[in-house]
Amino acid sequence: MRDLSIETPRLRLSPLSPGDAPFILELLNEPAFLRDVGDKQVRSLEDARAYIETGPRASYRDHGFGLLRVELKTTDEPIGICGLLKREFLDHPDVGYSVLERHWSQGYAFEAASAIMRYAADELRLNTVLAITAPENPTSIRVLEKLGFRFDRLANFPGYTTSSRVFVWRGDEVDTR
Repeated sequence: MRDLSIETPRLRLSPLSPGDAPFILELLNEPAFLRDVGDKQVRSLEDARAYIETGPRASYRDHGFGLLRVELKTTDEPIGICGLLKREFLDHPDVGYSVLERHWSQGYAFEAASAIMRYAADELRLNTVLAITAPENPTSIRVLEKLGFRFDRLANFPGYTTSSRVFVWRGDEVDTR
């Protein structure tokens, strides 16, 4: 399996482990995560460990990528998750990210997602990456547009109660450097 550790000037991205359960429990239950991403039904440390194992860690094994822990290099504090997902209902991998609300407005989502997109282009040689957002999530939409994603369509997906905005990134249209 590929080395899934990535560093940026301020952040370290690395695979999630069962020890990240307290952090995942907090992140997945923040109001913004529940509103914009969805309720993953993670209500206990045991649920969080199961989420990590059946979600990100299974994706690392099955696809060679997945959601990574995002931490501050200066303190090792986990502040979010970011990575690529392969969903059955999408033709291409999609980028996903979420940052704890207390760390918003500092550019961390963009910094982490930029590193993931460089990894997608340079290491995985992906030419197309998708992103899906809640219809009313202007912050995430701004991050995606800054990364070079373009709005493609509204779509309904299994497990989501409302339509989602679908964005497309094409490596031949964007410089990831």
